[in-house]
Amino acid sequence: MPIFGLANAGVPFLGLPMEALAAPVTLGVGLGLLVGKVVGVLGFSLLAIRLGFADMPAYAGRLQMAGTALLCGIGFTMSLFITLLAFPGDPLLQAEAKIGILAGSFLSGLLGYTLLRVAPQDWPGTPSRQA
Repeated sequence: MPIFGLANAGVPFLGLPMEALAAPVTLGVGLGLLVGKVVGVLGFSLLAIRLGFADMPAYAGRLQMAGTALLCGIGFTMSLFITLLAFPGDPLLQAEAKIGILAGSFLSGLLGYTLLRVAPQDWPGTPSRQA
């Protein structure tokens, strides 16, 4: 399904003004995926652990949870669908949102991968850390 969404994104870079890269819609959508997903996923996961509704994942610490939360920002299929519903008659706003989706998803994936690669691993036998 993600390949289908990416193939059908259809971002028209030709004829798109350079201001579209820093437009409020582009930045809002990109930061929503990059920051909003991390705040929501990581924040509520740590809250659930703190309140006793969930346990800390085995052999994982906060950095692994943060890396996983960053990877949750890779979400362009549904975002593209919502973009078409939000801006049905405005191709410029659709293009700006699509650029934000692709940039936010790419940065989320890159940062999540990097964080998971550099985060220290907890191996079996190591006591689990508390949130």
